[in-house]
Amino acid sequence: MTTFAEVQAGVLATIAAHAQAQDDGRVEDMAGCYLPDAVLEIPGIATLKGVEAIREAFSQPGWLPDPDRPQRHVTSNTVVTSWDERRAAATSDVTMIKNDGSSWSIAVVARYHDEFEESAGRWLLRRRRDEYVAFQP
Repeated sequence: MTTFAEVQAGVLATIAAHAQAQDDGRVEDMAGCYLPDAVLEIPGIATLKGVEAIREAFSQPGWLPDPDRPQRHVTSNTVVTSWDERRAAATSDVTMIKNDGSSWSIAVVARYHDEFEESAGRWLLRRRRDEYVAFQP
């Protein structure tokens, strides 16, 4: 039987792995956090359906991080809102900070609404919906 602690640990591991891979520009590792038929909703920008669409979008210039201007997605306040042995849902607050070459500043304040499914011992994203509180491109 899967415990809440195991589900929570798996969910947190996926959220952290996704953030670090995205910030490092490791698109394959980031795409590996999604199920094949996952959906990623980015308001005002795109709704990406399927891991191939997610991979393709994040491989494009403008979506890849600029190595000369690092960024960090800082996730916090993750709450697992529902779970069973195969599925879970969670919300997380996220702040994206960017370096403009001389200092760091907040570029995005948002909340992730995530749905996960267990797959081969990992909790992968089935759906992520971003909710922006503040956005400064």
